[in-house]
Amino acid sequence: QVQLAESGGDLVQAGGSLRLSCAASESGFGLNAMGWYRQAPGKQRELVASITRDGTTTYADSVKGRFTISRDNAKNTVYLQMDSLKPEDTAVYYCNALRLGVPYWGKGTLVTVSS
Repeated sequence: QVQLAESGGDLVQAGGSLRLSCAASESGFGLNAMGWYRQAPGKQRELVASITRDGTTTYADSVKGRFTISRDNAKNTVYLQMDSLKPEDTAVYYCNALRLGVPYWGKGTLVTVSS
């Protein structure tokens, strides 16, 4: 069982920045893809960004050029640097990790972007 704990969500003005962190309960080297998803009120959960163990990244079109995902396997942590935030980025952000084909989820952290 992998436990994930997100932090860093906050209220920020449009154009601002936030950095989310997700700490995993086991070694990052044992986890395959890690990523961030988000769910806005009334909408389905969507992939924001993901990163493989060797550092290959994928981004949703809506965040390309503004968000950067990274991971530190030695610290069992994945990060999401969010710049140029927009009101439409408002959502609960969830950390996700894949281990031996099984997905694990954090409880989420709320990001609110005011206009």
